[in-house]
Amino acid sequence: MPRLRPLASVTPRSGRLLLATCLTLWSADALAQTPPPLPVPDPLSPTLQTNPRQPPRFQKFTRPEQTPLGPPVNYWAPASGAGVTGFDSTNARRKIKLKGPQPLRNPAAAGQAQTPDAKLPPPDANAAAAIAQAIAPGVAVPLTVSRYQTPPPDTGAFAGAPGAPPVELGPIRKLPPKRKAHTEPEDPYAPLGVRAGAFDLFPAIELIGGYSSNPGQSANGQGAALYTVAPELQAQSNWSRHELKADLRGSYTGYSPDETPSLSRPYFNGNVNGRIDVTRTTRVDLNTRLLVSTDNPGSPNLQAGLAKLPVYATFGGSGGVTHQFNRLDLGVKGDVERTSYEDSTLTDGTIASNADRNYNQYTGIFRAAYELKPGVKPYVEASTDSRVHDLGTDFSGFQRDSTGVTARIGSTFDLPGRLTGEVAVGYTSRNYVDPRFDNLNGLIGNASLVWTATPLTTVKLSATSVVNESTVPGVSGVFSRDVGLQIDHSLRRWLIASAKFGFGVDSYRGGNDTSSGAAAICDCVITTPGDTSPDRQDLRYEIGFGLTYKLSREVQLKGEVRRDWLHSNVPGNDYTADIFLLGLRLQR
Repeated sequence: MPRLRPLASVTPRSGRLLLATCLTLWSADALAQTPPPLPVPDPLSPTLQTNPRQPPRFQKFTRPEQTPLGPPVNYWAPASGAGVTGFDSTNARRKIKLKGPQPLRNPAAAGQAQTPDAKLPPPDANAAAAIAQAIAPGVAVPLTVSRYQTPPPDTGAFAGAPGAPPVELGPIRKLPPKRKAHTEPEDPYAPLGVRAGAFDLFPAIELIGGYSSNPGQSANGQGAALYTVAPELQAQSNWSRHELKADLRGSYTGYSPDETPSLSRPYFNGNVNGRIDVTRTTRVDLNTRLLVSTDNPGSPNLQAGLAKLPVYATFGGSGGVTHQFNRLDLGVKGDVERTSYEDSTLTDGTIASNADRNYNQYTGIFRAAYELKPGVKPYVEASTDSRVHDLGTDFSGFQRDSTGVTARIGSTFDLPGRLTGEVAVGYTSRNYVDPRFDNLNGLIGNASLVWTATPLTTVKLSATSVVNESTVPGVSGVFSRDVGLQIDHSLRRWLIASAKFGFGVDSYRGGNDTSSGAAAICDCVITTPGDTSPDRQDLRYEIGFGLTYKLSREVQLKGEVRRDWLHSNVPGNDYTADIFLLGLRLQR
């Protein structure tokens, strides 16, 4: 009896031999008709050199240079018989379509399929191919990008698959601007102006009536009623570049009854400023001005026996270039000015010439400013000027041509709502051609500041320093300094209270001529012991209170009470004057 023995274990090698034997027997009748081998192996035929426990899967054929696009995004297979309209039997969750084009969430993956379920981590097809290579070495597994995997962003000009169109981000949407809360203007009674082309015009006129206890500003003056008509016009350009603005103010003051000399006089002060923006850092500043006025009654420069006050006009212009080096501004400017007096009419009907008072002034200015912080710009300024009279020698035999040098240091302020304007201090020196005249030297100050102390209170500071010409024999010139302070407080929006304080000094500097002839021609010149230069000094004071009632943007009522007085070191020249004014202002 044959002994039963266990079957030998089947090895992979024996398995392959057995499979080859079966195939040979099955195709033995076709050995004579073996087809020629294909030039390119069939990619669909599986290889036999694999692990039988983990046979390879059929893979979709793709070309190495192309990437499968995959199925449409968020594709849901419709149920049987489902159409594009009517009842939806897919039970799929509908998405709300947003109106308008929507930006892509991932522009780098444009043209690729999106993940149906964002919660599941995307499988890595390349990692799966690596595992298949480890199990079945020698099997070519293409490394393709899965439709669930986001490809790395393209660093080229276009993102997406090769040959895909450029990614379109769609229109950039801007958020609607936020509406600002309604706020009232700072001054609801401020004029709106008139638009004339590219200019804003602000015309106004004031009609004032009142009384002055001493209009002649003399020691024994008599009171008189007065009236004033004061028109004005301000203009401002609205250009995107360059600038042109004008400030024109005039007035005519009359008295009744009028004294001799006549105290009625005109006044006009006009300035026109222009700026040309050559480049972003270079500009050209232009200015023209005109001043029409008279000397104050009681001035020692006036002639005796006048029928009326002579009128003089000062007009001129300037031009300069300023260049900005980061925070540093450097500028140069030239100025030309002429002062001309009309002839004086005397009480006896004769005419007296004032040609010796006419002169031209030529000035050169250099200025350097540095912006310390926004709105605060300190500066230094140096200037030199020359005054040339029409007559080399005046009617008293003095040569009044002179040259002057001035240096200032100050700062400009542009802090809206707090402080705006300019303030400066310096020193000036004027040398005269005539050796009999002493030089005029002294400290000077200039200011034009507006300080908003509180939303209801505004403080204005003004200061001027100027060296004027004189006709007094033996007096070289008049050194005048003036300081003014005005405080405005809003009791109501339509009711403004004002307080004014002013102080001025007029110094008549003399020379080395102490002859009795000089003292006889002008009784204002005195000689103090130990001083050979005759000097006169007048101290002027002013204090006043006013009230402005604003009926509307166009109409205002104004009232003012003021007192002026002068104290001089020359006897017989002191005076006081009380002035009461009531006016109507019309503006547009």
